[in-house]
Amino acid sequence: MKKLILAASALALTAGLAHAQTVRLGTEGAYPPYNFIDDSGEVAGFERDLGDELCVRAALDCVWVKNDWDSIIPNLVSGNYDAVLAGMAINEERQRVIQFSQNYIPPASSAYAALSEDVDLESGIIAAQTGTIQASHAAEIGATVLEFASPDETLAAVRNGQADAVLADKDYLVPHVAESNGELVWIGEDINLDEGIGVGLRQSDNDLKDKFDEAITSMKEDGSLNELLGKWFGEDARLF
Repeated sequence: MKKLILAASALALTAGLAHAQTVRLGTEGAYPPYNFIDDSGEVAGFERDLGDELCVRAALDCVWVKNDWDSIIPNLVSGNYDAVLAGMAINEERQRVIQFSQNYIPPASSAYAALSEDVDLESGIIAAQTGTIQASHAAEIGATVLEFASPDETLAAVRNGQADAVLADKDYLVPHVAESNGELVWIGEDINLDEGIGVGLRQSDNDLKDKFDEAITSMKEDGSLNELLGKWFGEDARLF
C-alpha cells in the first residue's frame, strides 16, 4: 500500500509539473546588484533570487533569457520572452507600451556622480544609459546627454573625461562611489523619477500580471521580500 501511495504522489507531482506554464524571464545581466552574470555564466543577483521565488509561488516553470538593455522592451513586445525583471522603473512613458506588476522595490532615488563637485549639471555633459528615465531627465533639464548601452560605460565616460557626470539609479552608483577612494563624488540633489521597480509585461498578458502581483503581495506580507532586499542592498535598502 505504501508503494502505491508513493507512486500516486509521484504521478501527481509529475502531472502538476507537466501542466505548469512556462514563462521566459528577460533580464540584462549587467546591472549589479539587480542582475549580473556570475562566474559560471548564469544570471545572478537580487532579481534572479526574486524571480525564482515568484515563479515557485505562482506555480510557473521559468527560464531566464539575457537581453541587452536597449532592446529589452521591443523584444518583450515581440515575444522573445514573457516578462522582464531588469531593474526597470515604472513610469508613464513605459506604461504606454507595456504594463507592470506592482512594484517589488519602492520608488528609487537617482543621483549624479562626478570627479569634481564643481560640475554645472544643466550645462554639462551627462552620461546615462540608453533608454533610461535618467537619460530622459538629463535631456529635459537641457544638459548634453551622452547615452551608452551599459551602465559600466557611463562610469567609464566620466573617468576618461568624455562626460562631466553620470546620472543613474543611486543603488547602482553607491558601491562604485564607495570603492573609488574619493575619486567619484556625489553632486547635486537626489531625484525621484519613478514609481518603483516592477515586472514588465505585455499589455495583453493580464493573467500573468495577476500571478506576479499575487506572488509579490505574498512576499511583502510574509517579510521575505524585505529579507531579499536586505541581502542584496544592505542596511540602506528601501523596504516595504
